[in-house]
Amino acid sequence: MSKTAAPAPLAADPSRWKALVFIALAQLMVVLDATIVNIALPSAQTDLGISDGNRQWVITAYALAFGGLLLFGGRIADKWGRKNAFIVGLIGFALASALGGAANGEAMMLGARALQGAFGALLAPAALSLLAVMFTDAKERAKAFGIYGAIAGGGGAVGLILGGFLTEYLNWRWTFFVNIPFAIIAAVGAWMIIREPAGGRNRAPLDIPGVILSTTGLVALVYGFTRAESAGWSDAVTVAMFVASAVLLAAFVFVESRVKSPLLPLRVLLERNRGGVYLSLGLAVIAMFGLFLFLTYYLQVVKGFSPVKTGFAFLPMIAGMITGSTQIGARLMTRVPPRLLMGPGFLLAATGMLLLTQLEVGSSYPALILPAQLLLGLGMGTAFMPAMSLATHGVNPADAGVASAMVNTSQQVGGAIGTALLNTIAASATTAYLTDHAAAVAAGGPAAKLVQAQAMVEGYSSAIWWAVGILVASSAIALTLINTGRPGAGGPVASGDGAGADADVKIPVIAH
Repeated sequence: MSKTAAPAPLAADPSRWKALVFIALAQLMVVLDATIVNIALPSAQTDLGISDGNRQWVITAYALAFGGLLLFGGRIADKWGRKNAFIVGLIGFALASALGGAANGEAMMLGARALQGAFGALLAPAALSLLAVMFTDAKERAKAFGIYGAIAGGGGAVGLILGGFLTEYLNWRWTFFVNIPFAIIAAVGAWMIIREPAGGRNRAPLDIPGVILSTTGLVALVYGFTRAESAGWSDAVTVAMFVASAVLLAAFVFVESRVKSPLLPLRVLLERNRGGVYLSLGLAVIAMFGLFLFLTYYLQVVKGFSPVKTGFAFLPMIAGMITGSTQIGARLMTRVPPRLLMGPGFLLAATGMLLLTQLEVGSSYPALILPAQLLLGLGMGTAFMPAMSLATHGVNPADAGVASAMVNTSQQVGGAIGTALLNTIAASATTAYLTDHAAAVAAGGPAAKLVQAQAMVEGYSSAIWWAVGILVASSAIALTLINTGRPGAGGPVASGDGAGADADVKIPVIAH
């Protein structure tokens, strides 16, 4: 039966490598937008008169729309066609960015951020699923997902550099306007180059109850973690959001198991390799987002780095991610099983995190932070690359969009959890340190400032210890759940995807 897979590479689009350029450009735009605004936020807040209480909504509005609508966006991509969804998402994202850059008040800014998130939720799964259906040869797939994985992992750090540069030397508005040329180039390129393989659309009726339950459930979950960061875990609204999320997502799973054309077929989740990817990647992103947060504060507040210098301080991590993804992950993926890249990759990243638990006020950047970032980047890049490819492992082409959306959802929810959970741990450790050294703080002067700086670093290192444990757990999950063999070799495959006669095919590609 494996012979039925042989024609797939022959049908490959001759323009697929050109298409990858525009897909990667769009993915970079979406990923860096998650962090580029963070550095610009203080300036935007002052110009637009946004209160301290509402400033978090500039970040939260994007996260809620993006995280809540990803599954819906993935299914729309399956239904409309990925190319159409990709281009519409790009145009919408550009218009929303223009609106944000031209914002003259709080309401206009928050509306623009929500629109960016909504169109990003259409764009991100369309981009990943286009790769999945266009690259079917094992070696080519490894190279393409190596590039994509490097961008997905390192784009956030690129956002910190670009955000710092634009804010310091131009104006915060350019952190929005910079998206417009990205989007226009990618949309024109996609319209001219991309030729989506025929027969991959899912023309089933849209599962409206599933859309409502998944969107409201994910919004409640992301908002719950976001609110926990500022209001605390015992806050009544925080608890209510978590309870509502649990009820809504449980109802979503029940509905999906009953309806004829589900928004998220449960077979997409229950196949152990994809399930292992979603879970391990979500956990790893918790650790990575926490690191971005703490290292940014450490470098700017404790070390006194400027926004631009802080951004450039993340370059070793980006270099590590690109190397790990394109030189280690892509080269080894066709030779070893994915779990032997993901498991050791997460452990290498955990080693980098372990170095950062030794942070002190006077720690040397070249001696401690630089090697830690290199290890973290190499590990994450090596693990991200096969994870992105396995996100659509063995899935029916008609479900490629929603399977791609799930990997984005796991990252988005992981980011929200990481920021809230690790920030809470850090704040508690900082408070405890200040309580223990209350006398020194009360005395004032240089000694008090030093104690306050030490308290912050104590909080960061305590939270980073948790991040180490989370990455070790990611490694264990990848090694335990992911059991597919290397591409092109025999081994366990996806099941339950309705692949019919192709269910016995041992090659983890989705276009048969």
